[in-house]
Amino acid sequence: MAVLNYTESPRKVEEAIYDHVIPAGDGWMHELQPGQVLRIIDVEGNQAADTLFYHAEDPEDHYSAVATITEQQNIYLSTGTVLRSESNKELLRIVADTCGRHDTLGGACSAQSNTVRYSHDTLPMHNCRDTFMLQLTKYDERFTKRDLAPNINFFMNVPVTPEGGLTFADGVSAPGRYVEVQSIEKTIVLISNCPQLNNPCNAYNPTPVRVLIWDK
Repeated sequence: MAVLNYTESPRKVEEAIYDHVIPAGDGWMHELQPGQVLRIIDVEGNQAADTLFYHAEDPEDHYSAVATITEQQNIYLSTGTVLRSESNKELLRIVADTCGRHDTLGGACSAQSNTVRYSHDTLPMHNCRDTFMLQLTKYDERFTKRDLAPNINFFMNVPVTPEGGLTFADGVSAPGRYVEVQSIEKTIVLISNCPQLNNPCNAYNPTPVRVLIWDK
């Protein structure tokens, strides 16, 4: 098990240029300019914020879990992690983190994965893949399902077993914990505030997340 890595931010909430609450189960998209800092806050604790990043000038060059993990030689994300794109471009860097570790392997819930993990009657339930697609098509009609990729699950605890499997465990976050990323390139951020009702990591109770942006 990786050691948790806590790093407080020097940024003050009242100096943020943008402040928005994403309701439980909802989505959000926004463009970050180079140097801007995005803070994602786990308002009530252990709420997964499924997140993708796209190079704004070349959206096909999106966040790559493989490139990020390979370069840092660590499957967990925390302060100092550089989030890389498919072309291995540096998109963003995690500059503060009071949760200590985030998942980049578990992926987003979907109608199909819900039926496999839980039961067939979960098929019509709200899921992150549908939220991602809704936000993408609203943002720019050029986006299609091909633009979805393995995402980051901020605040989610997914330990790897000795046999190489994944375990969706109790969260390591708590109310008010946050992670901050600083954009290196002009980057589009896509968040699905996970509506999952079947996974115990959020006590079967999806809650809001809050996003703040600073110019630096």
